[in-house]
Amino acid sequence: MAKKTSTRKKAPKRKTIQDKRPDVMMYDPPNGLSRIEGQSRAIGVLQNSMQSGRLHHAWIFHGPEGVGKFTAAISWAATLLDPSSAPDLGGNIAHDPDSQTQQLIHAGTHPDLFVIRKELTPFSSTASIRKNKQRNIPKDILTEYLVGPASLAPSINEGSISGKVFIIDEAELADQVGQNTILKTLEEPGPGTLIILVTSSEDRLLPTIRSRCQRVGFLPLDDDSMRRWVNTQDFGLDPEANHWYLQYAAGAPGRFTQAVQNDLYRWHKQIDPMLTRAMQGEHQVGLGALMSSLIDACAIDWVKKGDKLGENRSKEAANQKAAGMMLSLIAQHAHPGLGDDRKRERSLQTIDRVTRANEELFTNVSVKMVMEHLAAGISERM
Repeated sequence: MAKKTSTRKKAPKRKTIQDKRPDVMMYDPPNGLSRIEGQSRAIGVLQNSMQSGRLHHAWIFHGPEGVGKFTAAISWAATLLDPSSAPDLGGNIAHDPDSQTQQLIHAGTHPDLFVIRKELTPFSSTASIRKNKQRNIPKDILTEYLVGPASLAPSINEGSISGKVFIIDEAELADQVGQNTILKTLEEPGPGTLIILVTSSEDRLLPTIRSRCQRVGFLPLDDDSMRRWVNTQDFGLDPEANHWYLQYAAGAPGRFTQAVQNDLYRWHKQIDPMLTRAMQGEHQVGLGALMSSLIDACAIDWVKKGDKLGENRSKEAANQKAAGMMLSLIAQHAHPGLGDDRKRERSLQTIDRVTRANEELFTNVSVKMVMEHLAAGISERM
């Protein structure tokens, strides 16, 4: 006898936090604050604020790119949101790394941790915002992922130091309209809500934003701290490459990691001979095209990796990211000449051309054209 087919409709699948906030896990899992290398002063400020029991609700983590600001923000959020957090033997407040809260944070599913980045634009509820090229953080993203959720009660409230934590990464990418949108939330967030603005360009934040926040400065790591940090990683570099990456990173672990991931040492080996001759005033046919091809290949690869992670990365943003790495590589090449009387003028000219190229990247000029202009400018007669 044939089985009777049910005509009842299946109940709709219950939405999870991942459905509401896609790609929330766009960061490495946090470690404890004590494991952040080379930022003892900044970490001391955060520890003192927790121990005092008078935790300010709005913060700015500022300093050079790649020195650990975002890592510190995530790690601090992990401590603030965890009911297991308590003073350790040294008196510093730390969380249990195996707690249920840490499991949620490591999985990217903690409902009260919000990481706001330009990469959230493809997931906006507004169709026009989803087409954004991910070069900035639109006002609508700040409204959707900060202003709205900050007005709601925490989903989990079990005696943690903070009920909700919002982190705006690259906060300077919010324009004046967007920054004005979050002013009231920064001034009067919901009870137990803490907001961290992470920026490498604090001067691009409105004075009204800065006045509402407590500032914590992060500095480049010294040589010993950088070497200790490198020794904790598993890059598998030969000594020559490792030395070059240390010089390039200039005390920024994030810069070191990004350079290794994108194989910038290979870029260096390819363009160095031509770049050296260009800085001697010899026009180098093909230098601009070589730089452009390296940037394009890197951008394509970065977008493909994002697709595998479900991040829907923008090709335009990828081009800008890769071009920025190329410009920093050229500036690093020129910098040693500033201390040599015979090379100083050429080095200054190269750095000036890099600055102009960076400005062109924010216009409608193509990356290929920017690199051609740059190559010609470097070898231009003085």
